Amino acid sequence: MNRRSRLGRYALAGVIVAALAAVTLAVSPEAALSRLRWLATDPIRFGLAVVALAAVRPLLAWPTTLLAVVVGFGYGWLGTPLALALVVATALPPYALARAGRLRLGDDRDAAGGSGVAAQFCRAGERFAAESGSLRAVAGTRLLPLPSDAVTVGAAAAGVGVRPFVFGTALGELPWVLSGVAVGVSLDRLTAGGGSFVDPTVILGMAAVGVLVLAGPLYRTLAGPDAASST
Repeated sequence: MNRRSRLGRYALAGVIVAALAAVTLAVSPEAALSRLRWLATDPIRFGLAVVALAAVRPLLAWPTTLLAVVVGFGYGWLGTPLALALVVATALPPYALARAGRLRLGDDRDAAGGSGVAAQFCRAGERFAAESGSLRAVAGTRLLPLPSDAVTVGAAAAGVGVRPFVFGTALGELPWVLSGVAVGVSLDRLTAGGGSFVDPTVILGMAAVGVLVLAGPLYRTLAGPDAASST
């Protein structure tokens, strides 16, 4: 009983402190860092706070890279697998909701003849996923500097299955996770020195790779059957 109550207190403290740290980060980075330092003194408490942060992230539409930054601050480079797992896990609730909406839209589309904007968007996504392959489509889109939840909703609307969505998210988010962990490891130094948290060349480089991965399938999707017959 004592053990359960102790874990309950840890979980409650993690939820409260994660929320406070997220709020104070926007107001005072030094105040947020002081709370993160306090959390990091207890690995269990810090882990529970990170899990709580991952749980509320989709509700507040926070960037997934924030999780990697926090994990890097508390666990260093050894926390990279945990950060990647949390990033993938936190994308699943929006994916499930969007997929359920797509299934309902499919029923309505069959009844109404499929002429709505949402129905056309889903069909375009389905064509793109078919041209590129679901895994490639998700991984390549994740490399682009787009909101993570927007990519998630797009993948669900395109009918991407759970397995390619999970593996594609892991592949595409890995460079962002590594960048976030690197920021977290150096967070004290970057805050004190006022340096740039993310190198713009890294963002441009990942975006360029994403464009190269998706350019061919995107062209064939936009060009339609004529491009497919000519290749």
